[in-house]
Amino acid sequence: MTSAAGDHSAVRDLLARSNRLGADPTTTNYAGGNTSAKGTDTDPVTGRPVELVWVKGSGGDLGTLTADGLAALRLDRLRALVDTYPGVEREDEMVAAFGYCSHGKGGAAPSIDTAMHGLVDAAHVDHLHPDAGIAIACAADGEALTKEIFGDRVLWVPWRRPGFQLGLDIAAVARANPQAIGVILGGHGITAWGATSDECEARSWEIIRTAQAYLDSRGAPEPFGPVRPGYEALPQAQRRERAAALAPAIRGLASTDRPQVGYFTDGDAVLDFVSREKLEPLAALGTSCPDHFLRTKVAPLVLDLPAAATADEQIERLRELHASYREGYRAYYERHASPDSPAMRGADPAIVLVPGVGMFSFGADAQTARVAGEFYLNAINVMRGAEAVSRYAPIPESEKFRIEYWALEEAKLARRPKRKPLASRVALVTGGGSGIGRAIAARLAAEGACVVVADRDGESAAAVARELGSTDVAVPVTVDVTDSAAVNAAVDRAALAFGGVDLVVNNAGLSISKPLLETSDDDWDTQHRVMARGSFLVARAAAKAMIAQGMGGDIVYIASKNGVFAGPNNVAYGATKADQAHQVRLLAAELGEHGIKVNGVNPDGVVRGSGIFAGGWGAQRAAVYGVAEEDLGAFYAQRTLLKREVLPEHVAAAVFVLTGGDLSHTTGLHIPVDAGVAAAFLR
Repeated sequence: MTSAAGDHSAVRDLLARSNRLGADPTTTNYAGGNTSAKGTDTDPVTGRPVELVWVKGSGGDLGTLTADGLAALRLDRLRALVDTYPGVEREDEMVAAFGYCSHGKGGAAPSIDTAMHGLVDAAHVDHLHPDAGIAIACAADGEALTKEIFGDRVLWVPWRRPGFQLGLDIAAVARANPQAIGVILGGHGITAWGATSDECEARSWEIIRTAQAYLDSRGAPEPFGPVRPGYEALPQAQRRERAAALAPAIRGLASTDRPQVGYFTDGDAVLDFVSREKLEPLAALGTSCPDHFLRTKVAPLVLDLPAAATADEQIERLRELHASYREGYRAYYERHASPDSPAMRGADPAIVLVPGVGMFSFGADAQTARVAGEFYLNAINVMRGAEAVSRYAPIPESEKFRIEYWALEEAKLARRPKRKPLASRVALVTGGGSGIGRAIAARLAAEGACVVVADRDGESAAAVARELGSTDVAVPVTVDVTDSAAVNAAVDRAALAFGGVDLVVNNAGLSISKPLLETSDDDWDTQHRVMARGSFLVARAAAKAMIAQGMGGDIVYIASKNGVFAGPNNVAYGATKADQAHQVRLLAAELGEHGIKVNGVNPDGVVRGSGIFAGGWGAQRAAVYGVAEEDLGAFYAQRTLLKREVLPEHVAAAVFVLTGGDLSHTTGLHIPVDAGVAAAFLR
């Protein structure tokens, strides 16, 4: 879309309406539903007025929709497609035809629902997926309920896959029923229309709120049946502890075909659903609204053990159920696939339900994983509503397959941006609140990783996490790496936020520069507690999670040139860096059988942006070398072979090189990042 389109009054009203409707996930799902407005604009070729329809483009999100996310089509050409429509068996061809109806540069790619917006004879149209509306749409007697609830003000349209024919069906209902304000789409959602944007929005809300009021006033009190003894929710602290213990193993199972990021949810609605007698039969029916099972797959994996089972018992049973799930999914694919169906995308579950604990959802990135969980929560709400007033009766399995393996959806997947090198990987960076750690966290996030920014200074960690983006990109955790309980909690944070951990950077550190005779017991112990002990504790906790995942991993130590080079007045720091350097070799030898690579980076002279140097180390080293503190970086640069100053970003680049995929067969290596210090060459 051009900026001029955003200035059109109809477009401004459309965007404002869309953002309001999309703000509540119970009204429509993320990237689901679509809205439109019709109006007159100027043809850029003829200079004459032309009737247009602006409609949310394919894959856009109503809550964050902007003018650039709208498709703009000429209404006369769009409606002329009715005369050339080849019939429902070839309706997918119409999506390509929409491109010939574009106005100007056309804006976003038109969605499959464009027909209903253009063919319905109303200036404004909303198509939404509200929980209350879908509950009626997926009830066994949805048509009768629609008549009872709405009379002839809202009408029933039987299930039909989204497309040109559905647009024709809705348009015909609207023409034949001038009193109607909208329709309930069987197994799908709602559509409303109006002469003005305000009227259309008001009618959408009327349908949603009227349906919800009916469910609230007429629904059964326990639509999911009674609570099963032993399946009640664990207390919150125990529940979160169990979820963190299960998450890496479940993520590993869900990543059998391709790596996935996880997300954990234990809201009241989820915990109630997984505690009830109807959990397994309802979950087996799967979701219904097309947007739902595109995100959540045809059905979830449900653990059939009570909350009192041990974590080990639950993991063992999940492995058995996962194998059965994969067999069942493959059978589902083979039952319905035709010779021209897209290849099976993977047989792992996107949703895993654990009684007493909550829901784990998975996707190629953190946002997709989180949204999958949100969609299944919508599905729970739909099932609750349908069971409260009738019986939940989703669309047939064959129709679900037609949506899940629709060629048009395959094309949408193909339009996604190229995956970044660290996509689907979860990184934990200690000392991430400043200096080298901050630079590493930023580089890993830029390369696609989900990052847990760990630092003793919680405010600094939170500030860095905010800089990196939303909680789909980075989360902070306050941790003292000398405390094993705090370290374990940090790894648990990674498990609850993103499903586990794949990449750990042992960067936390401090520096005490003193001659031997001035180095106190406390100096020595402090230096070794933070770096030697701290690195050991972090590596141990992370390796436990990585082994449980079974997905391999990377552990990177930010060691130092001083672990190799014997400099003056530096015994405590140099000795603990040598300890870290040997931990790299020891752990590389031990963890290789699990596919976990352990490598190190040996920086030197990182003055600018360094928390260590700013904390007094710089002044101490400057005094040792007899230079002004502000000249220390330049001093270090001049003593190198390359005569270049080393910055935190250079260390971050080395970490990425070790973990980005090109060095997949390298472990036990130390990479110098010191601009060339011959005395520190590895021998």
